[in-house]
Amino acid sequence: MTEKFKVLAADKLADEGLDYLRSQPDVELVNRPGLKEAELAAIVGEHDAMIVRSGVTVTAAVLANPGRLKIVARAGVGVDNIDLEAATARGILVVNSAEASTITTAEHAFALMMALARNIGPAYKSMTEGAWDRTKFNGRQLSGKTLGVVGFGRIGRTVAERALAFGMQVVAYDPFINAASAMDGKVAMYRQFVDLLPLADILTFHVPLNEQTRGLLNAQSFAKCRKGVLVVNASRGGVVDESAVIGAIDAGHCGGVALDVFEHEPPAADNPLRKHPKVLLTPHLGASTVEAQSAVSLDAAVSCLTYLRGEGIHGAVNAGGLRLDLDALQLRFVDLAQRMSKLISPMITRGVASVSFEITGQSLAAAAGTIERMALVGLLQGHMDVPLNIVNVKHVAEHRGIRLQTITLDSTGGPIAGGPAGPQLAIVVKGPSGAVDGTTAAGDETRRIVGRVYQDMRPRVVEINRYHMDMIPAGCMALIQNEDRPGVIGMVGTEFGSAQVNIADMAISRRDKTALMVLKLDDVPPQSLIERLRGHDGILKVAVVKLAAEP
Repeated sequence: MTEKFKVLAADKLADEGLDYLRSQPDVELVNRPGLKEAELAAIVGEHDAMIVRSGVTVTAAVLANPGRLKIVARAGVGVDNIDLEAATARGILVVNSAEASTITTAEHAFALMMALARNIGPAYKSMTEGAWDRTKFNGRQLSGKTLGVVGFGRIGRTVAERALAFGMQVVAYDPFINAASAMDGKVAMYRQFVDLLPLADILTFHVPLNEQTRGLLNAQSFAKCRKGVLVVNASRGGVVDESAVIGAIDAGHCGGVALDVFEHEPPAADNPLRKHPKVLLTPHLGASTVEAQSAVSLDAAVSCLTYLRGEGIHGAVNAGGLRLDLDALQLRFVDLAQRMSKLISPMITRGVASVSFEITGQSLAAAAGTIERMALVGLLQGHMDVPLNIVNVKHVAEHRGIRLQTITLDSTGGPIAGGPAGPQLAIVVKGPSGAVDGTTAAGDETRRIVGRVYQDMRPRVVEINRYHMDMIPAGCMALIQNEDRPGVIGMVGTEFGSAQVNIADMAISRRDKTALMVLKLDDVPPQSLIERLRGHDGILKVAVVKLAAEP
């Protein structure tokens, strides 16, 4: 008899997923929720698959001795509780159930919007206190209003569908969709957030939290909105600047805010948002329905067996086991491509129109497709709310109108910045033609990064946006573009020293009266240090990236 797949349910799952696993003749289900880290680490290697929710943290220690473990499935969307780097390094596939909770999350956002527009929260509270005041809670109808959807991924589109059914006008902002309209022309698309603000009676946010979206709606952007705008955030805490919310309401710029997510969860008991009459709060309930929990449980179980049976991959978040057919040099370039794309990704702030991969050297031709897809994951993941992987990233990019081109050249090319000739990878990212504004230098919408692997098999970046250098992209790195004048380097060193963050290495390159500093740091710098650097005269841009350790 063929040995059964052992599947560990390490978290409390809805019965639908557990019953499905029990019904499969080739599965042995081990249902043990609530294990501590050491207990989980001791038994995880005895199983082929493990399913978790948010109650269990799958750390590097848990995966230190993975044994027969091949896949970890998250019955839900986020994978913050799973050490992806550790899983990938051990060839363990990580999947999630993002699509299973799409409708539930979208419905909650829509419910918040309706409740906010009709003052359901304060009216209910008034009734429980024995009052009866109909005029005090006069609301607004949704029909005929304009909804601004910020982030037009799967959840944003689902909200838009429901808004259209309610007779609303819909406009949307997503810098990674290069089209004038969407949904058969029913939704007008905008590439600049500020262009959307004056058009919307209601704003709803459906974006990931990153450097580009943190504080996207703040005091300055509130001022550009229609007077009395209503705001709903059921995406990520921090996208709406909580410190600006009450000020915008009291100043009359904002008519009310509904929040399901917060900068710190749970928010403090004395947080003024909790008691403001025009703020509606729920405790992160976006995916909390019976149907969603059943769906993610079943989806996770099915994904595990699909992979274990060799029938395909669904909802992959990493793709560690898909590079095993490459030789040592090709593997190094795949790794380099990931590092390069993550390094340049924070510099992309105005969307992507096209991505070109220039792969030089016959030895890399066979790995071109893998290099392209792995680089795209690193390049785009932080800007999108859908989990990307080697299987779906090209489809997602093309669906959003991003033009992809991979050029392979037979010649190994000449040396760059004094380095020896050899195989080379260049990634060129171009923004939309309308992305350049008054604060952006001409041509600044194009980003280019070039990398090589020399005979020592160590990955190197030799060019970033025409700044030439020779450095190994690994660990925590800070990229600082500055005016090329005396005192700037010393000031940067002083600021890092004052913040007790050690600079392990530094590469500096100069061009056009500007310079680029690439720093290797021993620790992740605090946000306060980054903000201080950005405030200094002569500092043009600051970005911090956390890369894997050097292979």
